[in-house]
Amino acid sequence: MRRWIVMGILWSMFGWAQVSDRQISRLFVLGFRGTHITCDSPIGRDLRAGLGGVILFDRDPLKKGRAKNIQNPDQLRRLTAQLRRCAGRPLLIAVDQEGGAVSRLSPKTGFSLRVPSAAAVARKGERYARRIYDRLGALLQREGIDYDLAPVADLALNPRNRVIVHWGRSYGRDPETVAKFDRIFIEAMHRHGVLTALKHFPGHGSSSGDTHKGFVDVTREWQERELVPYRRLISAGIVDTVMVAHIFNRRLDPRYPASLSPRVVEGLLRKKLGFGGVAITDDLQMGAITKRYTLRQTVRLALNAGNDLLLFGNQLDPRHTVTRRQLVAIVRDLLRHGEISEERIVEANRRIEALLGKLR
Repeated sequence: MRRWIVMGILWSMFGWAQVSDRQISRLFVLGFRGTHITCDSPIGRDLRAGLGGVILFDRDPLKKGRAKNIQNPDQLRRLTAQLRRCAGRPLLIAVDQEGGAVSRLSPKTGFSLRVPSAAAVARKGERYARRIYDRLGALLQREGIDYDLAPVADLALNPRNRVIVHWGRSYGRDPETVAKFDRIFIEAMHRHGVLTALKHFPGHGSSSGDTHKGFVDVTREWQERELVPYRRLISAGIVDTVMVAHIFNRRLDPRYPASLSPRVVEGLLRKKLGFGGVAITDDLQMGAITKRYTLRQTVRLALNAGNDLLLFGNQLDPRHTVTRRQLVAIVRDLLRHGEISEERIVEANRRIEALLGKLR
């Protein structure tokens, strides 16, 4: 122990522990435009430079009726193969594929499997859930998707909730029921080598507002039982990653929303619930973040909160694309000014490497 303390002091004095641009690049999951790529295209170069992952979308927000990344099954298989070839290493290729309204792979884009919403699946029962989610896992594996940003662990507590409850994205009000169906989903994905993200920590089902659009305060509505699905599944040791929401809860942190809060990520998720895996932010281009923080502030706060992967979908605000080069420059500047530590970057890389190890 004494040896490592001495080495840490020497590293801080002489810069021996300087992190590489590849280590910094690994912290980000980015959206991009294109239904095919080359290794000399911008995203291809980002992958060669160490970008941690990509997120794929079906709809192009700038060209109505056009595909952004997903046109049809054959095209998607070619695209995911191109992405891996350019990366030359295990790569997180992510998609939001919950079922119901949140389905990037749908009949509209030529995929025959229609997965119902979480609420509909819960009504059909456990046997149906196992069957439909096993088929979904097989589909994702076949298409080269290895990271599904699902399942939803939110409780359907607020009937006026427009982002979770309205669309049937929750398995129900009862936390044990939600945990049960979340587990069925996760285990089905694991059978096909697909990683998952339990979301939206610490619970979005009691909210009245939409974090896509702006600040959402759940201080009065949020209930302790919203943590139950996370506690059950973390204890079971099957959680790959946890996605942290942008909701604000004064009882948990009087200053920052959950995704930017050390009290929520390091304190509640890691220390109280015992989660040692990768924490990923919800899309940091949502209005709850962009309307209150600059990009530099967002990166600093998200990393210092304890998040390991920072998600920028380049979908919600497509005219202001966030690039890997821009993000690396911001982190370099934060390191130079002592606003984040190299140890934080190394720690995040260690967790990400362990996650990627599941794909090998």
